[in-house]
Amino acid sequence: MTKKLNDFFGKPVAVVNIGLASMAQPMRDQAVPVVDLDWQPPKEGVVRLTVTRTGIDIDEANEEAIRKIKAARPVLVGMGKAIDVIPGYHKNLYLHAGPPITWERMCGPTRAAVMGALIYEGRAKDEKEAEKLAASGEIEFAPCHHYHAVGPMAGVVSPSMPVFIVENKTFGNKAYCTQNEGLGKVLRYGGMGEDVYARLKWMENVLYPALDAALRTLPDGIDLKSMIAQALHMGDECHNRNRAATSLFLRAVAPALARTSKDNETLAQVIEFIDKNDHFFLNLSMPAGKAAVEPAEGTPGSTIVTIMARNGTDFGIQLAGLPGKWFTAPAGMVQGLYFPGFSEEDANPDIGDSTMTETAGYGGFAMAAAPAIVKFVGGTPSDAIANTLEMYEITFSEHEAFTIPFLNFRGSPLGMDVRKIMETGILPKINTGISHKKPGIGGIGAGILRAPEACFRDAFEEFRKTFC
Repeated sequence: MTKKLNDFFGKPVAVVNIGLASMAQPMRDQAVPVVDLDWQPPKEGVVRLTVTRTGIDIDEANEEAIRKIKAARPVLVGMGKAIDVIPGYHKNLYLHAGPPITWERMCGPTRAAVMGALIYEGRAKDEKEAEKLAASGEIEFAPCHHYHAVGPMAGVVSPSMPVFIVENKTFGNKAYCTQNEGLGKVLRYGGMGEDVYARLKWMENVLYPALDAALRTLPDGIDLKSMIAQALHMGDECHNRNRAATSLFLRAVAPALARTSKDNETLAQVIEFIDKNDHFFLNLSMPAGKAAVEPAEGTPGSTIVTIMARNGTDFGIQLAGLPGKWFTAPAGMVQGLYFPGFSEEDANPDIGDSTMTETAGYGGFAMAAAPAIVKFVGGTPSDAIANTLEMYEITFSEHEAFTIPFLNFRGSPLGMDVRKIMETGILPKINTGISHKKPGIGGIGAGILRAPEACFRDAFEEFRKTFC
């Protein structure tokens, strides 16, 4: 049967099954590749929004928002301390991932990251003192997104932390993100301890100066858009799989590191740190996405999602046509693979700004480009393909710069349209890391989940009431 189908179509055939899994079993029995699509009938009673009451064609507004995103050219142009380069930053400001949240409502990992950052900054001598200071009202907490920044997992940014500066050369806006520490017991996962603080200090005093000096010798910076596009052709999706992208970054920066280094041992340590941390590029792919999408914010009449982020307590989104307004729902639980000794009983709800990658048209939406990611987040290669195919149903366009080899170099799904999400009932599917719910432990695995419906429903209704 397989041979006959292949002969008829002239190439290997895969079947997309949109019904019960049992419906495709005969094909599996005959060795025909089957991709099971998680599908459900369109929702009834959802009003189709086409034109605003002021006459704005919503499709045209979305075309404009997408045009801006596609035209973006995010480039790594330099580095600096957060307090020196992020506009409006001050010594008592500590940024976090996701929508706004108070200290009282913060989850364990975010609280731990805040306390660890206070110790790292020298504002507290131990965890008890840090907790007291964090709860005192002296420290101001704000989302990274409010300061043109993004942060993975807890996403805490403190004044002395070095950040990458990514400039969108097309529109001139900039985005910021800290350096990636690696996996396991690290601050962004809520890890605390002397080893965590020592690593952060090494990153501040050794890694940052080395990278900063190297980047200063590159007048054109490093083109991150091109790098992400290349990585998608090499098996990455640039959210939870960054092995190829990290290698490409190291390849691009290594000559400048060698030319500016005054000590071979320091050079070796810097190269080893980046080489052994496959997630290093995540902290570049995220601000690249932020820089690319931010110009679309404020597009009148657009229903495109421009922010999707989580703080471990709440999941929040924003729309291009309603800039600055958060729509939130409780963060969901991740289904995935756990490190030895941990289980879902230990897991904190979904957390982090890393879904900026999906918002920009790669990450989990481009999982078909990275089938090997299932070894990290769970599932099968066919699940990765099905995930991407499904996301085309809720996105307004396709990103021609980010193409997927397995899908005949089709552009990745781009521009979540809140109208399509409500009409189809299909919720965005993302892959992510998993943090332990208790402060101080850190990362315990990775997995997949769907975004909560409530925030999209509320955004849809607010848009309808405001504009239609």
